[in-house]
Amino acid sequence: MRQRVPARTIWQDLVGYSRAVRVGEAIYVGGTAATDEGGVTHGKSDPYSQTVYILEKIGQALEELGASLEDVVRTRIFVTDIENWQEVVRAHAETFGQIRPCTTMVEVSRLITPELLVEIEADAVVEAAEPGPA
Repeated sequence: MRQRVPARTIWQDLVGYSRAVRVGEAIYVGGTAATDEGGVTHGKSDPYSQTVYILEKIGQALEELGASLEDVVRTRIFVTDIENWQEVVRAHAETFGQIRPCTTMVEVSRLITPELLVEIEADAVVEAAEPGPA
């Protein structure tokens, strides 16, 4: 069974994608940027603020699928300027410092709009509930 969380962005129908998809115990959160439902970018020149906003969006998507940020096992971070890495990892560590998922950060030439500085993907695994007494 496949469960989906809509992207709720102006690109959702244009691209044909979901914010997150759950299949069994695995949840995949697609590339998430610091834009709201109207396409407004949050923290236009601030990689830290963009990262915080993105991680909040990822957390909300996970909650809609019965998971939480604590279930994240991997993140992939795309930045348009690797010089911003310290601000990005500061926000990442505030969220995942105790969870410690596998993480990759790479610099890309650009994202879909110039004011976007960061995009993050996340994978999570929700363990099956233990069967109750028979």
